[in-house]
Formats: sequence, C-alpha cells, structure tokens
Amino acid sequence: MPDGLAIDVRGMTKRFGDRVAVDHVDLQVRTGEICGFLGPNGSGKTTFIRMLCGLLRADAGSGTCLGYDVITQSEAIKRQVGYMTQRFSFYEDLSIHENLDFVARMYSMANRREAVRDTLERLGLSERRNQLAGELSGGWKQRLALAACMIHDPKLLLLDEPTAGVDPKARREFWEEIHQLAGQGLTFLITTHYMDEAERCHRLAFIASGKLLTFGTVSDVVRQSHLTTWSVSGPDLHTLAEHLRGRPGIQQAVSFGSMLHVSGDNAAALEQAIAPFRNEQYDWRQVEPGLEDVFIHLMGTSRDGAPA
Repeated sequence: MPDGLAIDVRGMTKRFGDRVAVDHVDLQVRTGEICGFLGPNGSGKTTFIRMLCGLLRADAGSGTCLGYDVITQSEAIKRQVGYMTQRFSFYEDLSIHENLDFVARMYSMANRREAVRDTLERLGLSERRNQLAGELSGGWKQRLALAACMIHDPKLLLLDEPTAGVDPKARREFWEEIHQLAGQGLTFLITTHYMDEAERCHRLAFIASGKLLTFGTVSDVVRQSHLTTWSVSGPDLHTLAEHLRGRPGIQQAVSFGSMLHVSGDNAAALEQAIAPFRNEQYDWRQVEPGLEDVFIHLMGTSRDGAPA
C-alpha cells in the first residue's frame, strides 16, 4: 500500500435523492492504526463505511482502500475487509461453530474447517463452540461477530458501533483485543458514541451533516476546537445552567457529575458572560476541555446536532 496508508480517499460523496449523506469527505488512515469515527446519529458514518467496503457506490470521490481503487475495484476490497454491523446479524438458532462455518462457506474458503478452528481459538470461543448464538450474552455475541468478520483474514476491519449495549467489562476486553490486533498490523475504522473508547483510538475523525469537521489525535481535536472551558461547583447548578445557556459567549453549559462545564470558543466573550455569576456562592476554575466537551460543541454547531 502506498505511503503505508490503508485508507486514502478524497472527495467521497453519496446522495440519496436530494439529501447529501456524505459530502466530499477526505480520510487517510495508516496501516495498523485504530481510527475512531465519531458523529451524531444520521451524520453519514455508516454510509461512508459502506462506500469504503464496496456495499455502496460513491457518487463522487476517488482514492484507494488497501491499495485498491474504491470506485472500480470494490470486489477486490470486499475480500480483504471485515465489516461488523451495528446489529447482531447471525443465526440465533445455529451454534457459534455453525455460524462461523457458514461465514467461511460464504467466502468459499478452501481451508474452511481449519479457519473455523483457528478463529474459535483466537477469539477464545472454543469452549462455547456448540452454544447457540441466541443464548449468548451481549459480550459473547460481540465476540462472535468479531470472529466472523475476521475469519477470512482481512487487512482492514470496519466496526460500526461494535460495543453498543455491552457491559463495561466486555467493552474493556474488546478494546484490549483491538489494540492487540492493531499491534499485529490490522487496521481499524470504528464508529462509537463512547468518549472513553474514542480516547483509546490513535486518531479521530468527526463527521456531522455528512461533512468531516475535524481529524487528528485527541489532543489535535481538542486544540482545533479552540474551546475554552470553565468548571463550576456549588448549589443548584441546574438553575445556574438555565441562567447561563443562551448568553452571548456561552455555547454550552453541561452537567458533569457534581460540576457544570461552561464552554465557548471565544475566551474573552465567555469570561464576560460568566462574570455576573462569579461570586462566593460558586467555585469557578478554568479547565482543559475534554473530548466530550468538544463532541457536544461540534454537535451544537452542526445543523443536525441538537443545540448545546
């Protein structure tokens, strides 16, 4: 792959009638990198992923995925990509082993039995190989889904909200597995709404209304937001938040546990807005904005995100 890039696309665009779902998105992801793909529901994340793996044809754009042309060589890309959908999409009345064998058959794998056995062992599923998929907990269903999209030995995994509805322990184990696989050279593009997961990615892309708004490491994304954040503690923060929201210079006032985070992208205007409320009743401290502050800010400034 040229320049060590697993994904190198520019101007990717997809329309559905009058609606532009993905609007001239550029994205470069290095081989062995975990790229987090963030954005509100309906922002175009899933559509973009489906264009990358050849399930949807782009209306405009160019570039490569795993060295293949994303427009003209989609069939070749499909054979080297694993795609894990948002919803569990396997046969619940078949066992883990039977589901994996079925997927191996779909890929017409010559060494099917060996591939199924190796995948069961690799993902720690051997002892449950005869358990029906419908009897699995959320974490084990997730593990089966990951095994199924890896059975044909892909070079790129596209994971669409893979940990939705999974308990924290299973999520942590999943991410440990992801980092281990990335260390072996596998590339990931992962959509998520969990900020703790986003922070575990090497780089992040944020899309809203079909447009890519920011891209980079966590520190890059926070810096590019130009956001200033104040943390305030004290009594009746709900009422304080109601007074603060909508004031010029304040773009969000959001509860964080027992504190309130008040943010804006104009530091001087923000200080002026909070000045009347800086009294002995409240403890105000300027803090580094977190990824969640930035996420809410970007949602608020996009036309399909709810106002902060």
